Amino acid sequence: MRLLITGASGLLGLNLSLEASACYTVIGVARTPLQGVPFEAHGVDLLQEGMAAKLIREFRPDAVLHCAALTYPDQCEAHPDLAWRMNTWLPARLAEQCTAAHIPLLHISTDAVFDGRAHTPYTEAHPPNPLNVYARTKWEAEKAVLEIYPQALVVRTNFYGWSASGQRSLAEFFFYNLSQNKTVNGFTDAIFCPILVNDLARLLLEMLERGLSGLYHVLGPQPMSKYEFGIAIARRFGLDERLIRPGSIAESDLKAPRAMHLWLSTEKVRQALGHPLPEFSTGLEQFYAQFLVGYPQKLRRYPQSIPFS
Repeated sequence: MRLLITGASGLLGLNLSLEASACYTVIGVARTPLQGVPFEAHGVDLLQEGMAAKLIREFRPDAVLHCAALTYPDQCEAHPDLAWRMNTWLPARLAEQCTAAHIPLLHISTDAVFDGRAHTPYTEAHPPNPLNVYARTKWEAEKAVLEIYPQALVVRTNFYGWSASGQRSLAEFFFYNLSQNKTVNGFTDAIFCPILVNDLARLLLEMLERGLSGLYHVLGPQPMSKYEFGIAIARRFGLDERLIRPGSIAESDLKAPRAMHLWLSTEKVRQALGHPLPEFSTGLEQFYAQFLVGYPQKLRRYPQSIPFS
């Protein structure tokens, strides 16, 4: 099977491409060209008019896994037009091409489509209420993709792991700052359900293999605060957890408003797959084991220094 993976230099896209390349023929496309990866990689401008059609026509994939997005909320707040084009317009164009070609489409969304005010875990039936530009563009993408291509697979998630830049996940933020004995903030009122990106990648491939379609929440089964997450990282790596100062996201200097309580139910995907999702503790152990064998350094060698233009 030939898989076309967009955003192949990003945190999810790169790890997903590496996981998938063990079993599939992977064509990874990204704005930042990659070198030395064990899959076919191309530097492309995904926002170029007609690029979605060109990718399907030239690479003839059996499925498309769309991971590319503008993911920093504050950047989206500052550049709403770019955020809309990247996060909403592009997935809609890919949905058009995939439905025309009769091939599966897996689109990655976010837990941030919710406002974080629910007192129970959010299910797929809860109505979203996005609080910022990033979340709104991702919610609009969900609607556009499923309207254009009802058989598409849309996954809301929140993940961590090692990235090519070393700056793409909250786990890296805590690890690298604490390793340099820097004091950092950990929000005690920001609740999320983190999943290791490699665990997520394997689940996405399993969902694709099983032919699932529609909307699913695929995250860690254990909700925790970002402060608790940082403490767990510090303890596993033997770093000084006292450097993590408990704080409030409501009192932070972040520009884009954030949802505070993003506990999402994973019961739907658990039932569809017939097995539980990986626990946070097992993901953290794998994250630590990857560090011991030099996985972060390996990822950093892949991107070329000059982005595609």
